[in-house]
Formats: sequence, C-alpha cells, structure tokens
Amino acid sequence: MQREVGSLPLAPGLRARLVAAGFQTAQELLETGPCGLSKEIGISKEEALEALQVVRQECHGDAARTAGASGATRKCTALELLEEEQAQGFIITFCSALDNILGGGVQLTKITEICGAPGVGKTQLCMQLAVDVQIPECFGGVAGEAVFIDTEGSFMVDRVVDIATACVQHCQLIAEAHQEEDHLKALETFSLESILSHIYYFRCRDYIELLAQVYLLPDFLSEHSKVRLVVVDGIAFPFRHDFEDLSLRTRLLNGLAQQLIIIANDHKSAVVLTNQMTTRIGQSQSTLVPALGESWGHAATVRLIFHWDNSQSLMASEMCSLQPSLKMQKILK
Repeated sequence: MQREVGSLPLAPGLRARLVAAGFQTAQELLETGPCGLSKEIGISKEEALEALQVVRQECHGDAARTAGASGATRKCTALELLEEEQAQGFIITFCSALDNILGGGVQLTKITEICGAPGVGKTQLCMQLAVDVQIPECFGGVAGEAVFIDTEGSFMVDRVVDIATACVQHCQLIAEAHQEEDHLKALETFSLESILSHIYYFRCRDYIELLAQVYLLPDFLSEHSKVRLVVVDGIAFPFRHDFEDLSLRTRLLNGLAQQLIIIANDHKSAVVLTNQMTTRIGQSQSTLVPALGESWGHAATVRLIFHWDNSQSLMASEMCSLQPSLKMQKILK
C-alpha cells in the first residue's frame, strides 16, 4: 500500500488538499481513518469515507495485479471450481428444514441476507449461527469463530448463553451415544466459556462507524484466521436516516457490498446480513419488500425472507441470480 497519493484516482482538488496536509502514501490515508481525515483536510465525514473506499479498492487492485504478475495465470475447469466450492463446507443451523433449503447450511465464501419484519427471528438466527460456526469438525461443524457487528443493539448475550449451553449439551449427547475418541477430545475445549470468548462483538451506532468497521475488518481477520462467520445485524438501519443525498447512499452501499464480497472470498468466511422490510406502494396494492432498493438486492448470493402467518414464521429462499421464491417451506419459530 505504498502507492503515492498523487497517483490515486481522486478529484484533483482533493489530491491537492491531501498533499498539502502532508499525506504521501495510501497507507497513511488508511491509517488515519474517516474521522481523522475529515478533520485534517476539512471535508465532511461522508466525503472522507468515499475517498477511503476508493483508496482501499485501488490498493486491493494493485495487490491482486502484483500477485497475478508474480505467477502464472490460474487456469482451472468448471469441475475443479465445483469441487472447491463443495469443499468449503457449511454452517449448520440446527433447523433441518432450513438446512435442506440452503443445501446443507449457510455456505462459506457466500453472502446470505436474512430479511423480515421486526420480531420474526432474524437476530435469533444470527446468534444461533455465531454459536454453530464453532462446532468441532468431528461433529459436522467448521470449528471456526464469529464476528458479530450490531447496528441496532439487538444482541442479547443472555440468549447467546442459552443457545451455547444447549449446543454443548447436544454435542455431549452425541459423544455419549457414539463413544468415539475424537468426540470426547473435542468436548474438552468446546465449552460455554470457549464459545463466548470466540464471538467478537462490535457495536456500530451509525453508518460511518459501520463502514469504517467493515473496511478495517480485513486486518482484524488476518490476525484472527479462524473466523468463518461475519454477521452484520441490521445492514439497513444506519442507511435509512439522515441521508439527503441518495446517490451518495447508493455509492456507499455499493462499496460496502464489494468489500463484503472481498471479505467472504479472501477469508473463506460466510457473511450473513439482516435487512428490514419496507412498503412498496403499487397501483392496486402495497407489498412488503426488503429495504435498500433493487440494486442492493443483487449484493447477496442467497436471500431468506421471513414473514408471519398466524403463529408461524414462514420463509422464502431466493437465489439472487435466479428467479425469486425458488423454494418455500414452513419453519417453526
């Protein structure tokens, strides 16, 4: 990231301000962060965030080009790609109907978006996944760790304790039934305290903190290489208020989506997002649709839509590159 500031694809006036403020390399800009950059050169936090997005994308592109230049271009067949994808594994949800719909669970290296009305179970599922990702491999898990980014303050540690306790007890029952050595050995370190200590929690109170956290996440993941799940609980909440410039919001969301895709691919992790619902008013009727608009709908690989039907929670699964509502199945909450 030793690229000079003058060579970055930023507005000439902005580059001049950066140079005048003493910035020489892209690394210095990224280390300063959006709040510091805003104060240093006298621009808004939104403009600073947008500039840092450009800088980080350019640095990532430079790194990719350097890696490509240092070795031969990778060639593989479609069969090899399929085998790689199947070898990535899944994070099970402990709901057989949901796992069946997802083809085995929440897949690593993919982005899964969970949408639904308040109280339908979005955060509950995310907390369940933060525990399930840590299940040892001998029990069918991926033995990973989790990052939980909370924008709405919905994370309830007491509920996580309940889920983790039940998960440990379930694995103990399996071990007692099979009496295999690897099961018993795995349970020596798979405990409530271990599970809680490997859920890394971040509270973001506005979109600036969220964007900053997501853009700093690759460095954190490099230091915590066992992380296999990144949860953003409430992707829409920070972006639905205090935005007069909708084009800026769209650019920031597009940059956020690209960064999450990079995180999922580079760090072999599943990225799970929750999204709110909004009302789309038509000529004859109104319908509930996921928030953030049509363009955001292409960010996720899989979209799960939960909604109420009397006392049950129904779910629609949508592969975003195909036709919606490919599968529908009742899921008991």
